[in-house]
Amino acid sequence: MASSTGGSPRDPVPVPATRNRRQELRALFAWPRVIDRTRAVIRSAATTFVVLTFTLWLMPGVRSTDVIDTMGLVVLVAAVGAVLRPLLLAGVVALGGWGAMLLGVVAQVIVMAVALELDPSKRLSGWPTVGVAALLAVVCAAILDWMFDSGTEDTFVKEARRLMRGIRRRQARQAGGRLVTLRRPQAGTEPGLLMIQLDGVSEPVLRWAVRAGNLPTIGRWLRAGTHVMRGWHTGLPSTTPASQAGILHGASRQIPGFRWFEKETGRLMVSNRPRDAAMIEPRLSDGRGLLRDGGVSIGNAFSGDAAISLLTVSHAALPGRSARGWAAFMASPFGFTRALVLGVGEVITELHQARLQRRRNLQPRVSRSGAFLALRPASMLLRDVNVSLIAEQMARGAPAVYCDLVDYDEVAHHAGPARPESMRQLESLDRMLGVLERLAPEAARRYRIVILSDHGQSQGATFRQRHGETLEQVVERFSQPDQAEAPAAPAETEATQDPDFPSSPVAPLLVVSSGNLALIYLTRFPERLGRDRIDHEYPQLIAGLAGHPGVGLVIVDDNGPVAVGAAGRHRLADGTVEGVDPLLPYGPHARADLLRHQQAAHIGDLVLISSVDPVTDEVAAFEELVGSHGGLGGWQTEAMLVHPAEWQITHGDLEGPDAVHRQLVEWLDRLGLRTQTPVEDELEAGGHLAVEQFTQATREHDGAAARLSSSRDR
Repeated sequence: MASSTGGSPRDPVPVPATRNRRQELRALFAWPRVIDRTRAVIRSAATTFVVLTFTLWLMPGVRSTDVIDTMGLVVLVAAVGAVLRPLLLAGVVALGGWGAMLLGVVAQVIVMAVALELDPSKRLSGWPTVGVAALLAVVCAAILDWMFDSGTEDTFVKEARRLMRGIRRRQARQAGGRLVTLRRPQAGTEPGLLMIQLDGVSEPVLRWAVRAGNLPTIGRWLRAGTHVMRGWHTGLPSTTPASQAGILHGASRQIPGFRWFEKETGRLMVSNRPRDAAMIEPRLSDGRGLLRDGGVSIGNAFSGDAAISLLTVSHAALPGRSARGWAAFMASPFGFTRALVLGVGEVITELHQARLQRRRNLQPRVSRSGAFLALRPASMLLRDVNVSLIAEQMARGAPAVYCDLVDYDEVAHHAGPARPESMRQLESLDRMLGVLERLAPEAARRYRIVILSDHGQSQGATFRQRHGETLEQVVERFSQPDQAEAPAAPAETEATQDPDFPSSPVAPLLVVSSGNLALIYLTRFPERLGRDRIDHEYPQLIAGLAGHPGVGLVIVDDNGPVAVGAAGRHRLADGTVEGVDPLLPYGPHARADLLRHQQAAHIGDLVLISSVDPVTDEVAAFEELVGSHGGLGGWQTEAMLVHPAEWQITHGDLEGPDAVHRQLVEWLDRLGLRTQTPVEDELEAGGHLAVEQFTQATREHDGAAARLSSSRDR
């Protein structure tokens, strides 16, 4: 029977507005919420009281006052914060980018300074004195809050929840909802996918950390059976830009290393340099990237054709005015100010850990001073910013988010991939995954989480430490160039002095290293040279490099790619071996990896891989890094993937990042987050599938979709 309003029997019965208001009021004054708010107010007041008492005690010339005066100042700080913080947040949002960062630094100081200036007891006078006291109070508050949380992320989660609720209420108003509502937004039901990249974490390291019980979040997922972990093989080069070119765009062969030389333009490309990344991305993108259908790229090298790119190197810009997550983090008392204060603690921790390595004579090790001291707090700050940006996009309902968290990789480069310092960073990333899990009920979608890495890391003393000279010096010794043509500066340094102009001085033999992978270019020749031409120009070069104890492989074009070692050679095209097979120390994937790498764009005239210890799997990086990646040997090519247990792997053993791209695209398609199926993408790209292949692929896709659809409500 139809209702009196003309609707169908299934139409919901309108709920009176007064009943809605009563329900909202009951929800607002429910005991759990009242207790939580009371506890938060008491904690904030106690923290402010302790901080102000300590600050005033430290300031010279401040006359003593009683507790009542200080309590009054606590109330004044709360009142000033209630008035100024919304205004400051609006200013931070309006500025965006660097302006948000600069205003975020001083926002908390401004609130405290205004409160101290308005203090009726006038214990402080003069803006310089008030400013110093305000800065000291903010620093003390950040430290005290961290101590209250016992190093957990509870306060961070509360701030993120507040941000997410504000975003969702604003969206509801824009969609025609009520102007003011007290009810919390309901959790979303449509599917979404978070893809979190733990940069540089190898599958063996992650598995060991889980078994040791040091990763409670990932460990709980695996033990409960909601997720499974598997490894995947990165291939060559095992670098972040190459892996992300494959994972995000399916185009890993466009990148031969972390750095490379392009003979056509005479330009040295460095893939983490924004202007170079901006030039590289058009070569990768065909419009069908992983994130093309409204996805978001956060903290990556490339965008994956995302609708929104935040802190993405190829876009080379800080988040703008539309990124409230960026603004809220900068203006929050528990955001940028907290990260800066704790960052100082990271620097002190790093100095202590480096000193312990020296005192214990821990080997292998490298210097951990200089720029690396700034990398640790910077990576921690970037991690917190990234999680805030993810929280914002979860509230906005982005269908897919891909974010790179770099903490572990940065520390492992200088400390070693399995050293305590690196594992501590991995544990902090696990806590961030727990934060995202706790934020899920506030999201506009029902997000599933996939964790993956782009490569692993291999440990070992560097090439210079082992042999007393750099690879550039070895190449120079074996090449014996004409002194009139040889540069006075090291090859790579001179080549990068002015990379915009092909006429810039470039070494005749240019050595470009990426971990224990090196590309050597004969820059005077526009084409890639074969062995006969190289031997004619530099008769000792190939034999000398192949016989050097620090070089395991020299790959050269000799009527097809050939891997030359100290006691034998391996023809890669047909697997013919002469003498001792030089590929044996590099595992069963070495031949296929090297063959694929030879097809990459802008490959060097010579490709070098350092030697690998057959007992310890240690490699000798051509850079001064104790933990390295880029080439072959050890764990650097053993990446990991953690995904929902009911999702099947349909692309074999996931050989290479392009295969991971296809698998992620398929999962997005099964969740209904792609406008075209992977098969349609292939046909649009000009693939030549036969009719029966297309039919079979469609059947497999439909069957896989049916398998996944039954798991969406779990």
